[in-house]
Order: sequence, then C-alpha cells, then structure tokens
Amino acid sequence: MSGIVQASHVLTVATRGKGFVEITRELAGWLSSIAAENGLLTVFVQHTSASLTIQENADPNVRRDLLDTLEQLAPEDRAYSHHEEGPDDMPSHIKAMLTAVSLAIPIKDGSMTLGTWQGVYLIEHRAAPYRRNVVLSFIGNVADA
Repeated sequence: MSGIVQASHVLTVATRGKGFVEITRELAGWLSSIAAENGLLTVFVQHTSASLTIQENADPNVRRDLLDTLEQLAPEDRAYSHHEEGPDDMPSHIKAMLTAVSLAIPIKDGSMTLGTWQGVYLIEHRAAPYRRNVVLSFIGNVADA
C-alpha cells in the first residue's frame, strides 16, 4: 500500500428530465481506474436544480414515491417570486436544498461501503433533459503500481 493520494474527476451525467439517474457503476469504475483501496470519495453536483442521494436500488417504486413526495413539498403550481426560468425552476431549487448536493462515501478494500440495496443517484429536478457535472474527489490509499 502506498501513501495518501488525492485524485479528482468530473463525471458528466445526461438526464432525461425529472427523475433519478443511478451513477453507482460510474463511480465504481472511476475508483477502479485509479486503483483506490481505502479512503473517502466525495461526490458533488455543480448545479442548484439537481441533487444527489443514496437510496434503495432494488424497487423502482421507492424512487417514484420519493419523487411524488418532493413534488408535494415543492409544487410547480405555486406562485413563486423567482419564476423567470419557468415553472419548474424554483421548485427545483427547493428540492435540491431539501436533498443533498454532496455525498461522502467511505472506500474500503477498493469498494464503496454501500449497503446491499443502496445505490448512488443524481436527481434531476427540472422537466427538461440536462447534462450535469458531478465532481468526484478521492483521498486515501491506492494500490502500488
């Protein structure tokens, strides 16, 4: 095992509009490409109308119910002061504030320490498709070359 290293990468995620996009495989692939062994992965989305979460990846109804709940908390048909970018914009900011824009995931023996049914997701809160930048930062040990 070598000393502590730091590595970073920007992952671009294409969305199809409102919904969850699982990025677990992409994160695991990047960790493998840098030979990460033990440390901490920070995942950060560079947008104010998208967010990140770790959630169940087995039953899609969980994600559907979560989206429905977010819609109830920040509906589009409410009168918002900020409305210049469309009816879905301000609710998207609220949803991003209620969820998370960064995650910290421990890495052990080269793998994220996610639970059996956990996946890492980007949540698109806008109605239209977007390309979202997700910044990855790893600090820890990597395998010797």
